[in-house]
Amino acid sequence: MLKSWKLKEVVLMSLFSVVFGIVYLLFLHVGNIWSGFIGPIAYEWIFGIWFIVSIICMYIIRKPGAAVISETIAAAVEVLLGNAVGPRLILAGVIQGLGAEAAFAATRYRRFDIWVLMLAGVGASVFSFVYGYFMGGFTVFSTGYVLLMFGLRIVSGAMIAGVGGKAVVDGLLATGSLRGYAITRSKKGEARA
Repeated sequence: MLKSWKLKEVVLMSLFSVVFGIVYLLFLHVGNIWSGFIGPIAYEWIFGIWFIVSIICMYIIRKPGAAVISETIAAAVEVLLGNAVGPRLILAGVIQGLGAEAAFAATRYRRFDIWVLMLAGVGASVFSFVYGYFMGGFTVFSTGYVLLMFGLRIVSGAMIAGVGGKAVVDGLLATGSLRGYAITRSKKGEARA
């Protein structure tokens, strides 16, 4: 999968994954504090933050595997930094990355507009929610509560991961720091058209 990747793409993806592994762990604490006030639904509002690296990396690199690999590395970093869930979190990272990756694969890795980025956030939300439903014990909640959790996670994935991920990358793109990556070649092609 990584054979056609350039070293700088692997380095950039790894850098983002490490940074967001740290961010993910910090947001776990934010969710823990907030859930003390409103219960487990507190995580759903911010769940999109845990998908964002997959969208950022795919939006920049635009190669198969960028979403799932970056999300898996970020999860591994989070585990190494002390997330109490432990190695099971790496599986959650794989599942979240696969959900995001599915949206890009559906377009054959040819479309990277806001709608596809939001769909990737939704995909990560759906995949992670199904996993969480069985592994996280959501079956103890009422159907209405579970549906509300699911809806909030979908919105969070689309907005925080999709729209937020695009905003982060577009901000970096404006600085010129992404020269030489697939996103800049794509933007130049769009400008000429």
